[in-house]
Amino acid sequence: MITRRRGPFAPGDQVQLTDPKGRQHRLLLAAGKSFHTHRGALAHDDLIGRPEGSVVLSAGGTAYVALRPLLADYALSMPRGAAVIYPKDAAQIVGLADIFPGAHVVEAGAGSGALSCWLLRAIGDSGRLISFERRADFAAIAAANVTSYFGDQHPSWQLVVGDLDPAGLTEADRVVLDMLAPWEHAKSAAAMLIPGGLVCCYVATTTQLARTVTALRDQGNFAEPAAWETMQRGWHVDGLAVRPEHRMIGHTGFLITARRLADGVTPPPRRRRPSKGAEALLAELGEQTPAGEGPEPVAEG
Repeated sequence: MITRRRGPFAPGDQVQLTDPKGRQHRLLLAAGKSFHTHRGALAHDDLIGRPEGSVVLSAGGTAYVALRPLLADYALSMPRGAAVIYPKDAAQIVGLADIFPGAHVVEAGAGSGALSCWLLRAIGDSGRLISFERRADFAAIAAANVTSYFGDQHPSWQLVVGDLDPAGLTEADRVVLDMLAPWEHAKSAAAMLIPGGLVCCYVATTTQLARTVTALRDQGNFAEPAAWETMQRGWHVDGLAVRPEHRMIGHTGFLITARRLADGVTPPPRRRRPSKGAEALLAELGEQTPAGEGPEPVAEG
């Protein structure tokens, strides 16, 4: 069973040190070693045996708050092959795609393993995650990052080097597609999901967003897709000086979710027609407006 460590720091623990300016450093505790910065060295032995949340001083007198890193901290600082999914998007995937303990999940595009960590923690030891990564070098980085975070090989995880292959995967509760062209796998997602299951796609551009939503609609066995993006803005709070931070985490990607309908069920017709520009956009993408749909009628008078 994979569990998060509690209690005092021990050799082998990951520790995050935060200085008075908010700069963070991550280290792996080992007896006899030291952490060196321009503020002076800090012995690992000064941390071992102390409770989490301690404050330790470097040789130069700088105070550091010592905590075990959160998964969000770990994901942003892990070694990367492919770009990692930001914590704000990973949290949306886990929450709004309803990744639950014991779920059977298929992930296409393991990348650097950041989203795999979030998914594995959500499904727990009783779930199952099968991650596909077509690049062997990215897969090796993902495997190392996931093992480093959990401290051991996770019993619920299977990493497959190669393209997404739906053969034999017919009982998935969730399918997560973090790849260049998820619209090409709408049929595969439908084949893998149980009725009531959910597909979640992560894409970067509006063109990818349009093609993915159109493919899910055209597949014919998904309910109407939902699409959104999130933006994260911090706030500065110092007494009565309360204002938004000057920087924010803006657009990182779009998320699309759709529920799998029962076999043989036809989704109800859409009540909202495409806008006037939809036909032109679909034409550019090589698609056609579905029969019976067209520009929104203009009210007279």
